[in-house]
Amino acid sequence: MPMTPNRIKDLREDADLTQQQIADAIGITQRKYSYVETGTQPLTDELLIRLADYYKVSIDYLLKQTNNPRRNK
Repeated sequence: MPMTPNRIKDLREDADLTQQQIADAIGITQRKYSYVETGTQPLTDELLIRLADYYKVSIDYLLKQTNNPRRNK
């Protein structure tokens, strides 16, 4: 799975949240979240879905396939 650490980190920082807060919200440890955010650990489909749901953005946006964060209904 392509890694998109900058977009994920940018979303977190734009929301003024800590890695721990996001990790708690999506049900993983802060360490695992840190690895995902830095690209050390690849994003799984499940984590992509959780992050997209949390931030209310499309998975394509997280994967940098588009610059439009809106989700299609």
